[in-house]
Amino acid sequence: MKRIAFVVIAILWCALGATAQQRNVDTQKSTLTIHVGKTGAFSGFGHEHEVRAPIHSGTADTGPHAAVEIHVNARDLRVLDKDASDKDRADVQATMLGPDVLDSDRYPEIIFKSTAAESTGEGRWTLRGNLALHGQTHPVTVQVTMKDGHFTGEAAVKQTEFGIQPPGKAGVRAKDEVAIRFDVQLAP
Repeated sequence: MKRIAFVVIAILWCALGATAQQRNVDTQKSTLTIHVGKTGAFSGFGHEHEVRAPIHSGTADTGPHAAVEIHVNARDLRVLDKDASDKDRADVQATMLGPDVLDSDRYPEIIFKSTAAESTGEGRWTLRGNLALHGQTHPVTVQVTMKDGHFTGEAAVKQTEFGIQPPGKAGVRAKDEVAIRFDVQLAP
């Protein structure tokens, strides 16, 4: 009886493994966007920030054991604030990449690697995984949707959990919790 159970498990494992479809991320069409809100007594005078970077590399297994790994070069993050002057954008960019926030020279890579995936409906999943940021790795949960060949999703992350003190001055600070959104397309 044990031998039959072992054979059945082995057959299932081989069948599921055969349907796994690990594919590379199309780095030309995949991006990470971060929205940073503002807080403080004078937050009405400050700016919210939108930051974007291309996905540097990654893979996704779209088989029964869905898994994802995404790499972003922190030095490729760019401040997009449309309503800010060029000087203000450059100042925010320098602060964000500098030693007081991301310290991108010391910690050049941001990595998300899933550890579990749960289907939440047709074309939707909850991914649990580890986010490596600013020299620290912590678990995060990401909600993912697939539509028209694109995987999109969002997660909320607190900067202080990764040893980052939200920057600011004079009664206006960046919010601790930032929204991270992504749009990932897989290579053919």
